[in-house]
Amino acid sequence: MRLLNRATGDPGYQDGWFDEQCGGCRFWIALSGELGLDWGACVRASSPFDGRVRFEHDGCERFIARADGTFG
Repeated sequence: MRLLNRATGDPGYQDGWFDEQCGGCRFWIALSGELGLDWGACVRASSPFDGRVRFEHDGCERFIARADGTFG
C-alpha cells in the first residue's frame, strides 16, 4: 500500500499532485488537538487509505477537492 502514497518527499513526486494533497480532500478529517494541525483520517470508502491516519501533504488517486477550496 505504501506505493500508492503521494508523499511530497518521494523522488517520483509529480508537480501536478501538489494540489491533490490529503489536507485539501473532502474526505480528509483533521484529528483533534495539536495532531490535527498536520494529521487526519481518510474517510473515503473507495480509497485504499480509508480509515487510516494520513499526513496532510500525502495523497492518493481517490482525491476529490473540497468545494470551498480549504486545506487542513
